[in-house]
Order: sequence, then structure tokens, then C-alpha cells
Amino acid sequence: MADLAARHLGAGVVAASDDAFGPKELLVSPGEVSFVPGRFDHKGEVVDGWETRRRRSPGYDWAIVRLGLPGVIRTVDVDTTSFAGNAPATCRIEACGADGFPAPGQLADWRTIVPRTPLVPDAHNVLAVEDPRRWTHVRLCVEPDGGIGRLRVDGEPVPDPRLFDGLTVDLVGQETGGKVLSATDDFYSSPEALLRPDRARTMGEGWETRRRRDGRHDTVVFKLGVTGVPQLVELDTTHFVYNASAQAEVWFCCAPGDPDESALAWEPLLERVALQPDTRHRFRVEGRPATHLRLDVYPDGGMARVRVLGPLTDDGRQQLGLRWFNTMPAGQLVELLSELPPSVAQAIATARPLVDVASGVAAAGTDTGVERLLASLLLGR
Repeated sequence: MADLAARHLGAGVVAASDDAFGPKELLVSPGEVSFVPGRFDHKGEVVDGWETRRRRSPGYDWAIVRLGLPGVIRTVDVDTTSFAGNAPATCRIEACGADGFPAPGQLADWRTIVPRTPLVPDAHNVLAVEDPRRWTHVRLCVEPDGGIGRLRVDGEPVPDPRLFDGLTVDLVGQETGGKVLSATDDFYSSPEALLRPDRARTMGEGWETRRRRDGRHDTVVFKLGVTGVPQLVELDTTHFVYNASAQAEVWFCCAPGDPDESALAWEPLLERVALQPDTRHRFRVEGRPATHLRLDVYPDGGMARVRVLGPLTDDGRQQLGLRWFNTMPAGQLVELLSELPPSVAQAIATARPLVDVASGVAAAGTDTGVERLLASLLLGR
């Protein structure tokens, strides 16, 4: 799963009730909490996290995080590391869905996705989320006050498909929902780094394997975020000066759904090519519709990023459109359908999950503008 609240994905802390001792922005800082005891400034001990003042009145403190990638949340890690005597007693997690770029005061219809839960001081508090809806913002509510080092929101990205209509996108990137299914080795760092949308700033922000001594090679299998047609492959070894992979090849297959990895039938996409250290390699390819990719590197080594650019297929656009439409909170969907009569918009929202445009028209009980609007949202037409 991706950390939907990762700073490198564009997440930010947009508001908080108080951050007297520790800035709210530290909640989504990359890396683990790094606290050095005994360092003080004019406000008190310097902390690596969000910390509020001691509350002397009824109520609770809160911080609102705009997710870098909207999506379905599976777990939330409320990390109180280093906050041993000043962690909150409990927390509650709320979420909302909103279109566009609302200011904090415009966010509404907050729904509880994690009920009030006791927090363990100086620990990772990993809390499960059962709600299957797509959210754009979360609000961390802590009672009565205290400090939280980091907030990680792990889940499955569900991008807005309207942003991709008519465009070439990174089919395997985190921003379209791409993910790593397996890898032969992640000794030094995770292959998840290959899918980040940013550029690596150091060798430590890429994927690096141990040195092979067995004559074999390393492999990563990816599932594309959406079915598309690869047209360009980028293999970036930036910062890997003495330990970049020497050669690579890329394979693809088209297997909708969630097939067992052993059943995937691979076809070549990029024949084996030599790689240079510390170099961004880009190769045009003649692809066909793909749902999965496999990267083979020889014999081992490191790579910073992998990108596979191409357009969505019609089926891929419909799959993404349906998932986005069906997981959207009802209030956000009714607002999205505001050109329809409120009763019709509500009927469509209640009838979800839709399986196609026709099922939405049937739920509406009328085709006055409904088919055109749903075709635009679900199919990009």
C-alpha cells in the first residue's frame, strides 16, 4: 500500500488547532522520528513532531491533513515515538471527500473512520480502517492534548480519472495507483521507491539489491494502476555511480483482475539493453494493452526510478472511472452531479456500485442528461 499522506506525493498539513511546541507540518515529514533529548529553545525542548500546549479547558486538539493521493484508507499509523510522557491519551480519525482545492474552512461532512482509541506512548499505533470509501482529507483528533511524531495513512490510491483524459500518463507510477507485487531482493531499500513521482535526491531514495554471487539476476513485478498502452520506458540510475544495474529488460502482460502471479504470461516490451551509471535512460517501445510489468536487472545493483508512459485504454478508463465513482462519499458525489435534480443525483448515489453507464441511467429512472453526464465521468466521453 502507498502512504497517501506522504510528503513526496504532495500531502500537507493544512490546519491545526494548536502547534505551540511542535509544528504541525512535521506530521508528514519523511523518515522516522529523530529526537535528540536535551535540546531546548525559547519554547521548550525541541521535538520532532506535532505537539500542542497543555490544555486547561474542555475540548481536544486536531490537525487536518490533505492527502497527497486521494484513496481508500486501510490503516493509519499514529506514531507517538519519542513522546513518552506527553502523548495524547486517545485519538479519533475523521475523513472527508472534496473536489478541487478547498480551503480548510470549506471542508465539511466529516465522517469518523477510526473511533476514539487509546494511544500507547512512544510507539507506533497502527489502527485498521474498515470504511471502503475514497477520501481526500483526514483529521486527526487527539484528546486532550499532547504530541504525535508522524501520521502515516496507508491505502490504495484512487485518482480522479478526469485528470488523465486525452493525456499520456505514468501507467506504473504511484499517482495512477501502480504498485509492486513482488521482488527477488530488497536488502538495502524497497522497490516501492521505483514508483515515486519525484526525482531521487540521493542513492538512498532508490532500490538497491545485495551483490549477487549465484549467477542469477534480480526481478521486480509491478501491477499497473490502470490498463494502458506503454509507449516509453524510463530506467533511471541517477545517483547509482558504482553499483547501478549493468543491463535490464522489461516484459508486459495483459491479465485483468487479480490473477495469481505464477499464471502471468510475459511478452517482451524492451529487449535487454546496457545501462550506464548515474543516467536517465529513455526508450520508445511498441506496446500493446498491459496490466502488469516485469523488470529484470542483470545481475543486481541499483535503480532510482522506473516510469512507463502511455495512454489509458478505453477499458482502463472505464475501470478507473467506475472505481472512483463508486467509492466517492455520497455527499461529494451528489455535489458532483449537481446539474441533475437532487432526487435523481441521490438515487444514483444510493444505487452504487454501478457496473456501467446503463446501470446509472436505470437507477435515475430518466435519461434526461443522465447518460451524457455519466458517460463523461465514467468513460471520459
